[in-house]
Amino acid sequence: MARERQVAGGGWAVEVAPERLEGWYARFAVRNEGVRETRLTAETVTVVADNGVVAVATVPFGPLDTEGTANGLAVGPLVEHALVSRRIALLLVRRGGHSVGIARGGVVVQSRTDRHLVQGRSAAGGWSQQRFARRREGQARVALRSAAEDAFEVLVPQLSEVDAVVLGGDRRALETLREDRRLAPLFERAEPRVLDIPEPRRTVLEDAAERAAAVEITLAGP
Repeated sequence: MARERQVAGGGWAVEVAPERLEGWYARFAVRNEGVRETRLTAETVTVVADNGVVAVATVPFGPLDTEGTANGLAVGPLVEHALVSRRIALLLVRRGGHSVGIARGGVVVQSRTDRHLVQGRSAAGGWSQQRFARRREGQARVALRSAAEDAFEVLVPQLSEVDAVVLGGDRRALETLREDRRLAPLFERAEPRVLDIPEPRRTVLEDAAERAAAVEITLAGP
């Protein structure tokens, strides 16, 4: 089943697995009274339904090598592109834990996961709150340092063998890791989309491996 979420400004975004993409578009055409046209660019595929609904797919692992406008539904190039089996490096991180791995065809083939205690915010005031905040920041630094080490040891040596890098988790934590010069080659290869995930663990990594290969489509209109 496609994963759905509401997007800012209205509309919905869905993540569709490559093997379900052709069927998803066929059902989209039926639900929306047919398809008027399809516009393909290197980065997006836009399908305009006869009732005015617009579905914009962001091309994963682009660019798409076919561009142009066609009457009706013409998403074959996107489907073919999405179905290519790729080797993907995954970096998932939140303040309290991380998981890194290599996936092939949506299956994790190598991984490392670790969790660290980072206490929640305190309701206390004064000096107690300040001491608590310092302790919490110290715990977060230790956790992110561990994430950087595992990313450097597991992912960076294999960058020449992967087709893409997909990130997930807390954006502030990821930005902190981006400051580590050793990880610059990793972030240079990263896809624009950042997966929204819970606290990283092995099961979350396995789910992210499948989601990483999915095509994200944004729906808007009547």
